[in-house]
Amino acid sequence: MKKLLFALLMLLLGGVTGAAATYWYLLHGMEHDQAEAVDADREILYYRNPMDSSITSPEPRQDHMGMDYIPVYADDNGDEKEPGTVRIRSAVLQNMNLRSATAERGELVRPVDAFGVVDYDEAGLSHVHMRTEGWVEELQVRTIGEQVEAGQLLFRLYSPTLVNAQEELLQSVRRGGGLEPARERLRALGMRSQDIREVERTGNVRHRVPVHAAHDGIVQELQIREGMFVTPVDSLMTIADLSRVWMLVDLFEKQSDGISIGQRAEVHLSSRPGESLQSRVDFIYPALATPTRTVRARLLLDNPDRALKPGMYARVRLDAETITDAVHVPAEAVIRTGRQSRVIVDRGEGNFQAREVRVGRRAGDRLEILKGLEDGERVVTSGQFLIDSESSVTAELGRLDEPTADEDEREISAEGVVNAIDVDAGTINLSHAPIPELDWPEMTMDFELADDLSLEGITPGAEVRFRMTRPEAGVYRVVAIEVPDDNGGPTADDAWAEAKVNRVNWENREMNISHGPIPDLDMAAMTMNFLVAEDVDLEQVEEGMRIRFRAGEAEPFGYEITAIEVLPDHDHGDHAHD
Repeated sequence: MKKLLFALLMLLLGGVTGAAATYWYLLHGMEHDQAEAVDADREILYYRNPMDSSITSPEPRQDHMGMDYIPVYADDNGDEKEPGTVRIRSAVLQNMNLRSATAERGELVRPVDAFGVVDYDEAGLSHVHMRTEGWVEELQVRTIGEQVEAGQLLFRLYSPTLVNAQEELLQSVRRGGGLEPARERLRALGMRSQDIREVERTGNVRHRVPVHAAHDGIVQELQIREGMFVTPVDSLMTIADLSRVWMLVDLFEKQSDGISIGQRAEVHLSSRPGESLQSRVDFIYPALATPTRTVRARLLLDNPDRALKPGMYARVRLDAETITDAVHVPAEAVIRTGRQSRVIVDRGEGNFQAREVRVGRRAGDRLEILKGLEDGERVVTSGQFLIDSESSVTAELGRLDEPTADEDEREISAEGVVNAIDVDAGTINLSHAPIPELDWPEMTMDFELADDLSLEGITPGAEVRFRMTRPEAGVYRVVAIEVPDDNGGPTADDAWAEAKVNRVNWENREMNISHGPIPDLDMAAMTMNFLVAEDVDLEQVEEGMRIRFRAGEAEPFGYEITAIEVLPDHDHGDHAHD
């Protein structure tokens, strides 16, 4: 029975595995077949290393990690002449779900979003002062923030000076003389005209003169208490009219260049969601506010229901100047790297190009493009980072890595092992040691062979020493190659390096050189003195020339040069020491 159950279980497991394999083949195998069918009619120019586009091969192969070389097609060749161009098959494009937009030319209204705070309208502030000294009595307003109305009694003032001025007025009334000088003195002391008329009518002196509010508002400051003695220099209270308030808006320096008086502003308060208040810029302060270093603009807002209270925060949008005749794209289309800005241009038929642009001002979700893009061109707005990462390892890097004239002529020495030679294609495949001059690690790659190069004695498996040049970007050409002999010739285990000769002391057989890294001696690149072995021809060396040398530790200390080769671009002639 157990054997039967085990057999049934194995059959069931085999059926599930077979179904999964069939599904995977239908899903992935068919995609692979379709992709191969699409590319079957395209002419392949060569194959490139998946990790380094400068390493190519005329036939399919794998790199040292087992990764297949990538084919480069003839119909891609034209696009690769322009920096940063890549081609993506239509099936892959559908999976990437790319979106694009057209670069437009026209006007841009640049809104500025800023932070604002409600403040008192300073034109609506009034201060209460006495014009004579006296004592506060019957104080009616006792707390800050109290609402007062025009004509409301604030307090009464007992002042001997006011009492004497009233008695002089009544004496003039009794004598029937001129009353205007006495009236004018009372008005100068701060007594209202209606209170003066009341004294004349009743004939009685008012010992406690009433002080009233000049207008509606709230008590912003209160500096007095019942019974206090006050003088004309004292500020007793401040009353603020809230029927109109200020909105103070802080702008960063880069936002302030397009702001001017009269521009429209829209104010949004969290206390009134869904509503907006309309205003205009009334004033721009001439100096930056400290310590925020912001430019302050002022708006005027009517406040009939007193809903806007000083200290409230608000979001303010200002319509800055209009940018005319500008090429602009969606802001999300621009890739910013810190050193540059670029966009991915959709050139059609699966071709995309990473292109550097110079960005101007931002207007909402649009960015002004000052240079690098024309109106009508399409740019990728979604998925552009995937294309940008691919383009950065193709033609864009090739353009940035174009050799200079010095690099074209420089010969670089290296050592390695021959894997294969293709005489017809003019290439040799080498597994080379690290090359510090190019910052290359140990790896296997194809090299181009110089036309007049002799390959006598060079066979697969041979350990060789070779020199190469870089005639153009991505091309490395072997110009000299040899199998080291065992009689004093250099081998792969010798401590060889390149250097520039700074000074030569022929008498003491000593040289000062600036050399590259010498891994076998665990020595970094530096400038130092070396002794020169007796059997080394020092007469061939000139100051300023470049050499290739072999060195080892000297007795009892220091380092000694045991072999010197003058690099070909520094053949010696007549020497200054002769």
